[in-house]
Amino acid sequence: MGKKKYVFDSDSFKVGKAERKGRKVAVTVLKLFFASISLTVVYYVFFALFFSTDKERALQNENRMLERMYPEMEKKAALLDDVVEGLKIRDGKIYSEIFETEAPELDRVLDANLMPLTDSIAEEDIVKLTEAKADALMDGAARIEANMMRILELCSREDFSAPPMGLPLKDFSLSMTGASVGRKMNPFYKVIGNHEGIDFMSSLGNEVLATADGTVSETVRSRKGPGNVVVIDHGNGYVTKYAHLQDIEVQRGRSVSKGDVIGYVGMSGSSFAPHLHYEVWKDGRVCDPVNYFFGAVTPSDYAEMSVASVLTGQSLD
Repeated sequence: MGKKKYVFDSDSFKVGKAERKGRKVAVTVLKLFFASISLTVVYYVFFALFFSTDKERALQNENRMLERMYPEMEKKAALLDDVVEGLKIRDGKIYSEIFETEAPELDRVLDANLMPLTDSIAEEDIVKLTEAKADALMDGAARIEANMMRILELCSREDFSAPPMGLPLKDFSLSMTGASVGRKMNPFYKVIGNHEGIDFMSSLGNEVLATADGTVSETVRSRKGPGNVVVIDHGNGYVTKYAHLQDIEVQRGRSVSKGDVIGYVGMSGSSFAPHLHYEVWKDGRVCDPVNYFFGAVTPSDYAEMSVASVLTGQSLD
């Protein structure tokens, strides 16, 4: 055992045991530690209640700005919904009157590219971006509505006649699509030449249909060139031509309606295989017939038809 130490207290003239310095130091350190912790907590609570950091002030300003902007954005969103609904009604009317079909259903698609980034973008920037997109949509909707009003105005005219938007074959399928307008290989002479229509591969005798209302302006029966041909005048400068027919079902001067049978698929004239050669003319200029089929097929089928008609490098006549 260690020796006990005694000290003399000169004030009280008494002798007592000496306290260990280590214990005294430890007690002092603990007192100071708890005192500093308590003081820190008091300072933190005080500053948190009565003072704001730069970051907190920025967040408070941002929240106040968002509170002002959100009501205005809600109004714009509601207005956009009304505009879109109005455009859908007008779109349906155009498809019904011009294309004689229902408008395709297009789901509303959110901008997926922005969604994964929202965690890393400041809320203020997201609001500004959303507001800018809403303004752009408003401008675009206004332009579209103006164009649609112009179309409806033209449709209401007494002399209006629908463009040739129908398909010229019964039981049409995408696999029938051949070469369209452009520089194509001639199957007989193996040289590149101008092709002024689109070829639809089909079985002999398949029904050929008028693609819009009109009057038969010409019928030709021949063993050369385009073979048996029907030409229909649809008004407003639109003319369609149906070539290489096996037989013709109409006479010159007859009025036809969209979907009427005017002939049958054949190989008359210079035809490499059974098919219908179909042309569209506007004011004396040849047009690509594919551009007039978007109202008769689905958007996906129309895209496939467009690609197939361009990539097919050889015509059938």
